[in-house]
Amino acid sequence: MNGDAPALRLGFAGTPETARDILQALVERGRYEIGLVVTRPDRPAGRGQRIKPGPVAELAARLGLPLWQPASSAELARGSARLCTLDLLVTVAYGFLLPEGMLSAPRLGCINVHYSLLPRWRGAAPIQHALLHGDRETGVSIIRLERGLDTGPLLRRQSCPIGDTATAAELLKQLTHRGRDCLLETLREIGAGQARIESQDERYATYAPRIAKEQARIDWVRQTAAGIERMVRAFNPAPVACADFLGLPLRVWEASLGRETDVPPGGIVAAGERGIEIAASDGRAVRLLVVQAPGKRAMPAGDFVRGYRAGIPCREAQ
Repeated sequence: MNGDAPALRLGFAGTPETARDILQALVERGRYEIGLVVTRPDRPAGRGQRIKPGPVAELAARLGLPLWQPASSAELARGSARLCTLDLLVTVAYGFLLPEGMLSAPRLGCINVHYSLLPRWRGAAPIQHALLHGDRETGVSIIRLERGLDTGPLLRRQSCPIGDTATAAELLKQLTHRGRDCLLETLREIGAGQARIESQDERYATYAPRIAKEQARIDWVRQTAAGIERMVRAFNPAPVACADFLGLPLRVWEASLGRETDVPPGGIVAAGERGIEIAASDGRAVRLLVVQAPGKRAMPAGDFVRGYRAGIPCREAQ
């Protein structure tokens, strides 16, 4: 192994695809020994609900990396000694809060890749909350883990603009790339003894709790058009915004702001080839562009209208 700093023996804790991609980057870097991979237990998946490993577990097995899949925080705490041979534990969207014994087990402690500009949006769903609140930028923070929820000192931050039409899926992809690069540079600095640490400013702390499925239901009477449009983007790909349409529950994958209207909230303003416009609470419509009916694939709203014409006003969306 070549480089300007000694190699680190790393542990890695993560579960979804974004974590898998960063683990892959650490392996490909070639200068880090991965001494342990920690991830969530295998779970039922797909229509057949067959037990299937998560993305990180699948990669670790394929690469022959040491794998540990504790099922609870208690099991994590009991196994803290597994980390004592590591220099550092890296966590990315693992899914469990690490018990106190694990935080101090590696020689250099634990660091986390978090997808927000901390201290803004601490918690489980920072990308969704940034979109829901209309933030113009977000970013990646590398922090040293401590007992509090995302309260540890910062080792690095990098900002990322949020586009007007960005979905959570698109933003996650961008932040994964930035997170990978920030992590690799942070590890280089740690290995060389050059890491710089900055405390978070508690005055600017906000929180991003996990999104419940019930929060994805559109409320035309109480929500503004702009708020609904942001909600659709924030909940793509999960849990996906949903709304009742002529008694049919629709999942809404894509939407845009529509025209000003005097139609009462929840009323259909127009429907046609360009989509379905529904009035929101503030005198403006939301145009549904891609929808999904129960048991059907997602489709352009114009295709949906052609299949469900009965009772739908035929005036075209402008």
